[in-house]
Amino acid sequence: MNFEVLDPGLAEYAPAMHSALDPVLDAHLNPSLLQNVELDPEGVALEALPVQESVHIMEGVYSELHSVVAEVGVPVSVSHFDLHEEMLWVGSHGGHATSFFGPALERYSSFQVNGSDDIRQIQSLENGILFLTKNNLKYMARGGLIIFDYLLDESEDMHSLLLTDSSTLLVGGLQNHILEIDLNTVQETQKYAVETPGVTIMRQTNRFFFCGHTSGRVSLRDLRTFKVEHEFDAFSGSLSDFDVHGNLLATCGFSSRLTGLACDRFLKVYDLRMMRAITPLQVHVDPAFLRFIPTYTSRLAIISQSGQCQFCEPTGLANPADIFHVNPVGPLLMTFDVSASKQALAFGDSEGCVHLWTDSPEPSFNPYSRETEFALPCLVDSLPPLDWSQDLLPLSLIPVPLTTDTLLSDWPAANSAPAPRRAPPVDAEILRTMKKVGFIGYAPNPRTRLRNQIPYRLKESDSEFDSFSQVTESPIGREEEPHRHMVSKKYRKVTIKYSKLGLEDFDFKHYNKTLFAGLEPHIPNAYCNCMIQVLYFLEPVRCLIQNHLCQKEFCLACELGFLFHMLDLSRGDPCQGSNFLRAFRTIPEASALGLILADSDEASGKGNLARLIQRWNRFILTQLHQDLQELEVPQAYRGAGGSSFCSSGDSVIGQLFSCEMENCSLCRCGSETVRASSTLLFTLSYPEGSNSDKTGKNCDFAQVLKRSICLEQNTQAWCDNCEKYQPTIQTRNICHLPDILVINCEVNSLKEADFWRMQAEVAFKIAIKKHGGEISKNKEFALADWKELGSPEGMLMCPSIEELKNVWLPFSIQMKMTKNKGLDVCNWTDGDEMQWGPARAEEEHGVYVYDLMATVVHILDSRTGGSLVAHIKVGETYHQRKEGVTHQQWYLFNDFLIEPIDKHEAVQFDMNWKVPAILYYIKRNLNSKYNLNIKNPIEASVLLAEASLARKQRKTHTTFIPLMLNEMPQVGDLVGLDAEFVTLNEEEAELRSDGTKSTIKPSQMSVARITCVRGQGPNEGVPFIDDYISTQEQVVDYLTQYSGIKPGDLDAKISSKHLTTLKSTYLKLRFLIDIGVKFVGHGLQKDFRVINLMVPKDQVLDTVYLFHMPRKRMISLRFLAWYFLDAAVFSSVLAL
Repeated sequence: MNFEVLDPGLAEYAPAMHSALDPVLDAHLNPSLLQNVELDPEGVALEALPVQESVHIMEGVYSELHSVVAEVGVPVSVSHFDLHEEMLWVGSHGGHATSFFGPALERYSSFQVNGSDDIRQIQSLENGILFLTKNNLKYMARGGLIIFDYLLDESEDMHSLLLTDSSTLLVGGLQNHILEIDLNTVQETQKYAVETPGVTIMRQTNRFFFCGHTSGRVSLRDLRTFKVEHEFDAFSGSLSDFDVHGNLLATCGFSSRLTGLACDRFLKVYDLRMMRAITPLQVHVDPAFLRFIPTYTSRLAIISQSGQCQFCEPTGLANPADIFHVNPVGPLLMTFDVSASKQALAFGDSEGCVHLWTDSPEPSFNPYSRETEFALPCLVDSLPPLDWSQDLLPLSLIPVPLTTDTLLSDWPAANSAPAPRRAPPVDAEILRTMKKVGFIGYAPNPRTRLRNQIPYRLKESDSEFDSFSQVTESPIGREEEPHRHMVSKKYRKVTIKYSKLGLEDFDFKHYNKTLFAGLEPHIPNAYCNCMIQVLYFLEPVRCLIQNHLCQKEFCLACELGFLFHMLDLSRGDPCQGSNFLRAFRTIPEASALGLILADSDEASGKGNLARLIQRWNRFILTQLHQDLQELEVPQAYRGAGGSSFCSSGDSVIGQLFSCEMENCSLCRCGSETVRASSTLLFTLSYPEGSNSDKTGKNCDFAQVLKRSICLEQNTQAWCDNCEKYQPTIQTRNICHLPDILVINCEVNSLKEADFWRMQAEVAFKIAIKKHGGEISKNKEFALADWKELGSPEGMLMCPSIEELKNVWLPFSIQMKMTKNKGLDVCNWTDGDEMQWGPARAEEEHGVYVYDLMATVVHILDSRTGGSLVAHIKVGETYHQRKEGVTHQQWYLFNDFLIEPIDKHEAVQFDMNWKVPAILYYIKRNLNSKYNLNIKNPIEASVLLAEASLARKQRKTHTTFIPLMLNEMPQVGDLVGLDAEFVTLNEEEAELRSDGTKSTIKPSQMSVARITCVRGQGPNEGVPFIDDYISTQEQVVDYLTQYSGIKPGDLDAKISSKHLTTLKSTYLKLRFLIDIGVKFVGHGLQKDFRVINLMVPKDQVLDTVYLFHMPRKRMISLRFLAWYFLDAAVFSSVLAL
């Protein structure tokens, strides 16, 4: 509101407006209003009373219900009904804010907002209240606590604010600009220029921003650009107030006269449909405020400063009988507001009083108000007496007076000792982003904690488990399987919550703050996601697979290479292995081994995931070995000396994983048979009787591994000498160790789990003794043990207690080949390397050091059916490519959840819920032995003409012209792309009790047709790819009304279309992406997702986002084609 044009009589209050008030009552104050009102020394009313004890309110007619004093003698500058609670807010010229609760106007809170300036506007939000003063914007809680205080420039003179959405605010005043402020970051995000002298009133509808100027004009501005779309010159003098409802804009103000400004009794009304003025509305009061009150009709309430109020229709005639009079204590009304329910009116006068008028005896300010929080009453006098003689009474409840004497709890130094308090570990984010220069590391501050403050936690494990996971819902569950509910949050099975927008509004960044790519779990048989990540982070395997390309339609090596390429391109966005899993489902061996789960078994968790992933591990290594066995070895895998990486007839997978050995079979007759063989992985064989031995016998992991590799067993076998089956002793001798040692743990029963648990307990005791501690019978540390562990000498090498628990697996092992084909295996630690020096040369001594690279574990959780996760040690090359840092770090990969972890967490297995399944050890410095360059195997020939799989296709039906050699696309060329899909599995959804639909599992789509169009050249606009994709899977819906695909179009026996395999068309698109073309289309993000392609954002021009307005819905292709091209699409699809 423009205060400069108010009644001059208000000037008599200016000198004493902000001064300390005297308890003597003002002469203008009605004494009956302050009966029994107690005043504090500063003259502020402590309790407000209604004018009358009983007020009769006629239903439907506004009458005065209550009047209260907000601040004695200080004019009210603004009033505002809270939009969330049943409260009325009042601001004064002295910068003081007061709130009243309910229609009884009970004082709720009162606090100072600004010490010198008046409050000019109030806006209620969900969590607090915004107060605008001359050059300050303050956000405070309803109780008075400051949430933020935003200082504007001292030259600013702000008068109005407008909340455009829940987090964006516009602030305007007597300057030539309007500020846009983000309430989340409390920063100025935009500055819009406006004409002088500025904006004092702002309103908003779904079409425009309305800005009222002191010059008497009202401008209509665009919601997105804030540009002036239309302007009304309402009054020649100044604008006092305006309001908007529906298609009507009503204004009141002042007109210029010879003697100055005079209040204009004609309200200017404008029709927003035709953007022109309609007949002015003459009223019988001097309008200073106006509001629409659309209860039954579009009524207008017009208020004068002297207290007169008139109701009238904006398109009718004003009736003098509709005037009622507000009885202000002071001479002038200063502010007016209407509640959201239109049941209450609030008036504030120049003497600090607030008048509430309502149309019902029990009004409500909002249609749906939330419950207001009140301060708790003092409970000091109601506390029960304390019986200090009870043994279980906490002594801290007994009040103790302040004293300088020695307390009983001050133990002498002889009876107490300080417990060790370890320094917290360095943040994993700092280690991950660290760059080393010499022996000094530099990393940006992640700002995860305050400066010079270290949190102190009594239990480090408290943060790992929340209260929900520790206590089961029923007492029966607590007795049966309490360990099932101790699963840490990051290890639980993650699920995607779908909305009506699908995955577009799902926040994957919440689960993955790294630049590595996760894998989506909703695809059938996606239980192998963790193993795909393990193979990807094996650098030789990744390079080998990405260099591979063959003509086989369903080749796992090719599909795995395509998936690895997507993981390389991703910058933290999740990928999906739909094409790889599709090829996996077509392999007969996978089905025969039981590796393909039905949807019902996968959802219910009926399958044993630990056994399943171990069988899958053996299968994938064997399958990759077979796919690559007959291919020529890529040049990237030739050694530095020029020798071939592997022998002829073997594969690179065999060289990396295969262990050559001799199987000796000794019959009791003395004859011995020796056969050469090889294996790609080993299975742990545990000692017999380990479960019955309760003494806690120490058995190193190296001993169990040696027993499993050099396996010796008694079995029946054929003896050529005896010519019959005889008991034989079969032993295994190792001839050549692999570069990558793969171990299946085979913890499939309680017997193996108890063995791991017992060995971890023994290792824990040994580790404590090694660092100078002793463990008592109840597993608690004695005082002397803590002294020893807390000594400076012990602190150098002693890990924390939590790091030693549940650890049996070593980080490194050493293997040595003996001359008689024996094998020595032992645990290798960093201390051994410090003592004996680095690992010795392999060629000279046959000594190999293997470092743990990955562990795959089975998470037991009865609520979700369990899941599989992987701990992977990501090497320097991956960090260098993704983040430009040289660093090694352990990460947890749980589908699309990726989180850096401490290395000890990778070898800690709590057998109650975290069971090891697969271990990967790699030779030390393995990557340095080979030249691991990747050469793109996809050539330009994939775009040339190819034969169709359809038997009935004729050349006359060809719908595209293949590219010629001189038309090959270059970097930056435009290519139009469109894809059509069919449905393989319908969407699974459920209806909630409130009628809304919740998507449990989205529909599974498969690409059916891909079309690419030239974007330049003499044949611009002519397709060069129009492939129908052959599918062997059952199609449940061809979506003919959208795609034009009919049953039979994808069948090679009866189709007349140009039919190809998915792999053939995929290679064409991959070549276009790698060459750097730019794709133009509508909804390409979904198309690439279903096709299973990762395309850089700078290579995509998507019309969905080109023509998208913020906070508006996406525009369809049908509308864009009609609007820009005057063409109707999808109208002739059924005729195709």
